[in-house]
Amino acid sequence: MTKVKVCGITNLKSAFYACFYGADAVGFIFYKKSPRYIAPAKAKKIISLLPKHILKVGVFVDAKENDIKRIAGQCRLDMIQLHGNESPDFCGKFKGYKIIKALRIKNKDSLKNISAYKVYAYLFDTYAKGKFGGTAKTFDWRLLKLVKRLKKPVFLSGGLNPSNVSKAIRAVRPEWVDASSSLESSPGKKDSQKIKRFIAAVKEK
Repeated sequence: MTKVKVCGITNLKSAFYACFYGADAVGFIFYKKSPRYIAPAKAKKIISLLPKHILKVGVFVDAKENDIKRIAGQCRLDMIQLHGNESPDFCGKFKGYKIIKALRIKNKDSLKNISAYKVYAYLFDTYAKGKFGGTAKTFDWRLLKLVKRLKKPVFLSGGLNPSNVSKAIRAVRPEWVDASSSLESSPGKKDSQKIKRFIAAVKEK
């Protein structure tokens, strides 16, 4: 069964909707330039009220090592998602955490150095100049045939919505699907019915 991560949580109501409708993980973006940014103190409060079995993921973009470790400890994160231009060496600095390295896919060259990242999982998102996620656009999923041999969990992201997620799952067979902007009524504000339809489309597979 493919698992669901609802990312870009900015308030308790959205987190509860995600949990109620069957999400397996929720993501909090600690990148101040994102319209879905959340302050660590606010994320900590939300996380403290969520069911223990829901995985809590912190998303960082080219942040400092000490800042990531501080926030991860403060919020009691289960996973750290590195969504910027972090090097393989940098990704190896977080012992005790499951690291998800996000790669923005433009063409097959976007995957050429993937084996250098000794991380728990890979997240594949759509490349857009100057944007780190939240593009609402898909990429050529056929490119991911090149990474199956690496035998790591795959998070598929980038433009997934209730209408196309079933097709995406059939094409890629990811362990996880990840959505954010497609589940919103406006940037940073999740729509409960969009969350419900998205998760239902995944779980019916």
